[in-house]
Amino acid sequence: MSNMEKHLFNLKFATKELQRNSKKCDKEEKAEKAKVKQAIQKGNMETAKIHAENAIRHKHQSINFLRMSARVDAVSSRVQTAVTMNQVSKSMSGVVKSMDATLKSMNLEKISALMDKFETQFETLDVHTAQMEDTMGNTTTLTTPQNEVDTLLHEMADEAGLDLNLELPSGQISSLASSVASTEQDELSQRLSRLRDQVS
Repeated sequence: MSNMEKHLFNLKFATKELQRNSKKCDKEEKAEKAKVKQAIQKGNMETAKIHAENAIRHKHQSINFLRMSARVDAVSSRVQTAVTMNQVSKSMSGVVKSMDATLKSMNLEKISALMDKFETQFETLDVHTAQMEDTMGNTTTLTTPQNEVDTLLHEMADEAGLDLNLELPSGQISSLASSVASTEQDELSQRLSRLRDQVS
């Protein structure tokens, strides 16, 4: 196996490893959701909120791993093409040599920077395809959107058959109720106008 083939194997292995990490985060998200429900049933809202935040964090982390897996997979295909077409430049070989330790680290930011370097190489080779959206997206894995946490708390409370009187931000519940009310109002207005037409 040539050096390039070995590195190609490592890229493919990293794709699978990132997918595994994504699934692991999915499992952890489910486990945290179960803990949210248990805490709500015991009336311990502070604990429920912590587990809800953890669940949302695992959810975003899972998505990030999945995105990066797709990105590494795309780069792996491009390296394969370059090897097949005998277009591996010296500068690309340099990038490849530095990649093994980075891929093993499973650090999304480091892998993202490495993929950036690869993609620059492919641009010069004309093997480049549209770059995937930024790995980390707009979400960092350290912050959890409050509205998602509150929504999850309500979902788990519903499943547990309990009623939560949390004050949701940005009037989510009231806005939902008002949209339902306005729909009912519209239907009522339509019925009245039809009745008036029939009478006249």
